[in-house]
Amino acid sequence: MHRTRPTVVYVHGNGNKVRSGLLKSQWDQALFGRDMADASRMAYWAALQYERPLPDFRVDALDGGPLTETESVAAAGAGVFDSPEEFVARTVQEARREAGAAAPEGRAVETPAEAAEGALVGWLREMTYLAETLGAAETGGHEGTEDDGALPLEVLPLPRPLRTALFRELVRRTFRDVHAYFFGDRGPAIRRVIEDALPPPGAGPVVVVGHSLGSVAAYEVLREREREVELLVTLGSPLAITEVRDQLARPPAVPAGVRAWRNVSDLRDLVALGHTLRPEYGPPERITDALVTNNSENHHGISQYLAQAAVREPVQRLFGQPA
Repeated sequence: MHRTRPTVVYVHGNGNKVRSGLLKSQWDQALFGRDMADASRMAYWAALQYERPLPDFRVDALDGGPLTETESVAAAGAGVFDSPEEFVARTVQEARREAGAAAPEGRAVETPAEAAEGALVGWLREMTYLAETLGAAETGGHEGTEDDGALPLEVLPLPRPLRTALFRELVRRTFRDVHAYFFGDRGPAIRRVIEDALPPPGAGPVVVVGHSLGSVAAYEVLREREREVELLVTLGSPLAITEVRDQLARPPAVPAGVRAWRNVSDLRDLVALGHTLRPEYGPPERITDALVTNNSENHHGISQYLAQAAVREPVQRLFGQPA
């Protein structure tokens, strides 16, 4: 009996990306080791936020690439070198401006939207203090020491201020985009892009792979539409975080049409922060949580996640090829 070929739908995460076709090819190479042609699709929503894509082969800092000189200057202007509380306050103000939302007026009784935003700010604060910890821990004690010259430059960790700035930039842009998704107008537009990328019902087995905020949007589409999906893979996802889970349109659960769900994260990933979806998203027997080592600059990079055996094996098994 002829078996219909599966289709994998990718949903990228926060930040600007290279052009859609190249991004899809990069994900193909990381996950399958080859270009999958029309067996894979990219739900490309970066164009909703950015006028033009990144230059070819530039890796966005949110995907684990280094901050460019221009980004470093912009990051400094965005307060990544402020104290943690000043950074949190500045990031919230920036997110509100972009979402067109007014600041709460100090009323005795909060509106539901203000209370929800306040909870999300708690998540921002947790990410910020973890960024401080990682920035300090991952300098490796080389900052300003005489021994630095004994090691090749490329193996030296970044000095602590720059290391912390890299993590804070991930925090800043992640919060801004998640805030816009839930409290601005970006959520419906992102979900429409994902819906358009899904094959029509009955077209064959479907695998959905979502990264970062893309995993949230993909989950909500599948929860709402109840599309038949053989495997849902979420990478570096904030879906396990209480403050994010509380903003979902429906109570957390495995989408009805999803047969299996694999959630993969690194314990140092600031965006994931929470790492276990079971049992909040029942039934738990359909979910597998896996911890991996993501050695990108910020431990959130997509290529490093896709190359993990915990990701490649279940996906490639559906395509009938060894991982």
